[in-house]
Amino acid sequence: MNFYIVMQGRTYDEAKEKQVVWCSILDSSGQTPHSWERMREVKKGDAIFHCVKGEIVAISTAQEDCGEGVNPLDHSGVVGYQFPAVYEELDFPVSIKEHFDEIQPLLPVKYSPFQHNGDGNQGFLYPCNEMLAIKLLELMSDANIYEENEEQLEFAIGLIAQKERNTLAPVLIETEAEAKVKIRKGQQKFRKQLMPLWDNQCALCGISLPGLLRASHSKPWKDATNDERLDPYNGILLCHNHDALYDQGYIAFDGTGKIHISSEIDQMDYVKYGIHEKMRVARVEENKKYFKWHKREIFRGNE
Repeated sequence: MNFYIVMQGRTYDEAKEKQVVWCSILDSSGQTPHSWERMREVKKGDAIFHCVKGEIVAISTAQEDCGEGVNPLDHSGVVGYQFPAVYEELDFPVSIKEHFDEIQPLLPVKYSPFQHNGDGNQGFLYPCNEMLAIKLLELMSDANIYEENEEQLEFAIGLIAQKERNTLAPVLIETEAEAKVKIRKGQQKFRKQLMPLWDNQCALCGISLPGLLRASHSKPWKDATNDERLDPYNGILLCHNHDALYDQGYIAFDGTGKIHISSEIDQMDYVKYGIHEKMRVARVEENKKYFKWHKREIFRGNE
């Protein structure tokens, strides 16, 4: 299962009524924007979050792989990308801006569905990494799924009847479980393949106790493709201390493996963090592109 966020406006109601997701293949200039072309990636069983006017209003599940077909929302006869989808509409939509402090750290650097102020980006279909999907599912559940307490027992019959008709809760629970399993299996495989590449010890300080070692992604899960997430060269084995420095961008490595230390760390404190300017890691050629990405996008530079 993969996850996507679709930006819909005035077409949402009709698309929901017809249980379909559709967009044109070509724009007015004869080009296919990346957010339209992405429709071709959708496979049966994928989950789609529907965003309308800054709110997640529904979640749907693709019933078939994406194909091509005439626009079902009007009589224009325009051929576009489409797939049937079962929509589960929320009683209480989730406002992106109201929860943006929780959402923003999970957004990818490239192809983010939302701008830095929480507004939606122009486009149609955007990738949604598993961590962002889990956060959206949690917010949707908090707003739309209830548990009765003792004070509500008098309404028990009504609640039971309501739950029997409610298909939203199972969809949210199953989708969240799928996302968590995908992350866990991916991280386990990544760590298993990464460990021997660094001789089963921290690349900087040599700590070798397995419980103190972290398999650190250079290009984070939220920004990486499926292949990059599992590529053992997209990472480095570090102890918890050095992993935190690397993950937060306080240290980075260039294409030669030389350490770079952020100016946000006072030189007088280097010894506290177990770092110094002459450190170098034994990288291989395959690490180079990932180290360079991390240094460019994550490192808290020295400007």
